[in-house]
This record gives sequence, C-alpha cells and structure tokens, in this order.
Amino acid sequence: MTMTKPIRRVAVVGTGVIGASWAALFLAKGLQVIATDPAPHAEVSLRQFVQAAWPALERLGLAPGASQANLAFAAALGEALVGVDFVQENGPERLDFKQKLYGQLDALLPPDVIIASSSSGLPMSEMQKGAALHPERCVIGHPFNPPHVIPLVEIVGGNQTSEETIRRAQAFYGELGKRTVRLNKELPGHVANRLQAAVMREAYYLVSEDVLSAADVDTALSWGPGLRWGVMGAIMLNHLGGGPGGIEHFLNQFAGSLMTSWSNLGQPVLTPEVQKKVIDGVHAEAGSRTIEDLEAERDDILLGLIELRTRRQARTAQIDEPGRDPDVGS
Repeated sequence: MTMTKPIRRVAVVGTGVIGASWAALFLAKGLQVIATDPAPHAEVSLRQFVQAAWPALERLGLAPGASQANLAFAAALGEALVGVDFVQENGPERLDFKQKLYGQLDALLPPDVIIASSSSGLPMSEMQKGAALHPERCVIGHPFNPPHVIPLVEIVGGNQTSEETIRRAQAFYGELGKRTVRLNKELPGHVANRLQAAVMREAYYLVSEDVLSAADVDTALSWGPGLRWGVMGAIMLNHLGGGPGGIEHFLNQFAGSLMTSWSNLGQPVLTPEVQKKVIDGVHAEAGSRTIEDLEAERDDILLGLIELRTRRQARTAQIDEPGRDPDVGS
C-alpha cells in the first residue's frame, strides 16, 4: 500500500467531545470535514461546539481557506466516507464495538485511506482484527483533551500496522501543528495518561491522608513543577538540575534518593470518605466559578502558553538556520 495522496478531506466518525474538537481543528487547518454520528441531535451539538471553539482557533491562527462552512454532516457511515483521504475515529471505548466498526470502515474505504483511532485505552492490535482486508492502515492517533488546543498526539501501531502508516500519520498530524510521540510498544493508557495517573495517584493519597487540602495540592502542582512542565519535560529538567554536569551528574548524585522517594509514594484507596474529602475540597477551591468559567480560564492560559512556546520555537528555528541572522528582517 502506497499512501502519497495529499490529505484534503477528513471523516470524523463519532462527534462527542473528542470528535467535535478534532473536527474544529481540521476545519481550522483548511481541511474539508465530513462528520457522522448516530446520536440524536449530533449535528446540532457538533456545529455548536465548532462555533464555540472558533475564537480560540482564530487566536492560534487559521490556515488559508479555513472555514466552518467546510463542515458537512452525514447520518449514514457509508455516505460520510465517500471521497475522504483520512479517518479519525472516536467511537465508544468498547472492543466489540470497535472491531465491528473497523470491519465496516475497512470494507467501505479504499486501501490507501488511514483509519486513525482516538482511543485512550484499547490496544490497536485488538481493534484492527476487525479490519480483515487492510489492518496495516489502522493506527492509534490519541490526542490530549481538548485536541483543538493541546498539541500532543500519541501514535501507536498495532501488530499489523505498517511502518508506512505510522510515518504518514506522523506527517499528517505534524502538518496540523501537532507534536507527536511514537510509542514503540503498546501499553494500557499509552504514555501521557500514565504520566498523569502517576501524579494523580500521589495527589489523591496526600488528600486522603490529610497531609493538605485539595486546593493546596493543586497550588503545589500548578505553581511549582507544573509551571516548569509547561516549558520542558521532567527528564530535561533533571538535566538542568545537574548543573554544569547535566544529567550525568544528576543521576550520579540523586539516583539513590529518587528510588527511595518512589518506594515511599502512596497507594490511595478511593473510599466514599476519601471521595467526599476530594469533592468538598474541589468545590471549596472552585468557589463561585462554574465549569464554564473554569474551562475558559484554563483555555485562555493554555492559549497564551502555546503562543509563547510557538514564538520561541520559531525564534529557535531561525537561530538554527544556517547563514540566517534572526535579527535581520525581523
């Protein structure tokens, strides 16, 4: 299978929160989008989501030709797949459902169309068993929520996924401005959610043990390591933590204490009593702010950080360009 055709028209299968967010992003990047979902009022909800997300996408920068008018909706799966170059699948996280869906997609699509799944928990090796004709074109393209704002996409192949499919998926997401990571093996939860789960395990443990309140846990994270993680990753920060000796000195100095600290991490049990502590603490922290208020606050700060990092990345690219003086013509 050779996949060299440019991707201009994308099918979004399943238009819940993740699918709708993907659709908004694809539209903002100038693509034609055809969406499908059997849920009642799915089209209305999708168009409302895209309209609400559009100001954030305008702030991040629209591609030439980007328009909400490029969104079409089809109630029937077969109709939605006509003439598409790429499929982003966002169906329910049930293996039997996925395998049946992949059988339908596989039968309806030309063999050069990639089927990418947003699945956060199911292994592609199991899902692609439903695609008996061309399992090699099936791959995980798992976003971090919300996909139209957060750049991360985790790419995971199954046992039968071709290397060409993985490379083409990486290229496509990269063209959208996404930052991709490729997993060399399948793991439950992929990578980003596993990293997040490790932090959340300790956060809930600290609250359950009355070490501090939920609000103070959030303060410690968001105004401490979270600020640094918004700039660079934990391992690179360890490289800086080693001073002039870098990561070599850091590991030589702290490997033992790191392993000791890992052995002391908690294993919380989310009993009804612990859940009540967390719930009461969260409502106290949120105060009068609604979910919509908190989402707006989150997205505004995220957009500012992404804009800052994008400008920094462009500046670095100019500096690294051979023969280029970044101060000339700027």
